[in-house]
Amino acid sequence: MTRDIPIEPLRAEEFGPFGEVLDTDGDPDRIINQGLCGRWHDRAALDFGTGRAGISLFRAEPRGLPLRLEMVERHPEGSQAFLPMTEHPFLVIVAPDAGGVPGAPRAFRAAPGQGVNYRRGTWHGVLTPLHAPGLFAVVDRIGAGANLQEHWFDAPWTIRG
Repeated sequence: MTRDIPIEPLRAEEFGPFGEVLDTDGDPDRIINQGLCGRWHDRAALDFGTGRAGISLFRAEPRGLPLRLEMVERHPEGSQAFLPMTEHPFLVIVAPDAGGVPGAPRAFRAAPGQGVNYRRGTWHGVLTPLHAPGLFAVVDRIGAGANLQEHWFDAPWTIRG
């Protein structure tokens, strides 16, 4: 048995319960560097229970659609920001918490130039680029202790294009 998940465009309002959309919509908050640079200031709430913020680089294999979703994960000790290093779209898969387990997943397609910040403890799919090379800068918690919980679904979900 499979269950279908439609892909939604990534918009701040719909994604809000899971974190922040990182993009340059609207006018910059500030103009800096002698008027030559717009700054969209403080766009994500980085939240680390323990440890410190670090920047890592990820290269993930691209995925095709339809995509079989069997597992989601979460990080109880820290938020995670995913910033694509190319102009390719990627999938953002999240699920609400339903008493310590994920509820029904949702899938969003990030447009070129968009990234996301998952709130601490948010159930989410693994990094899912749709095109090579799948390069991302990731800002997340660095530190000792367990910070990964995985949940494998009893029946898979299918994300359709």
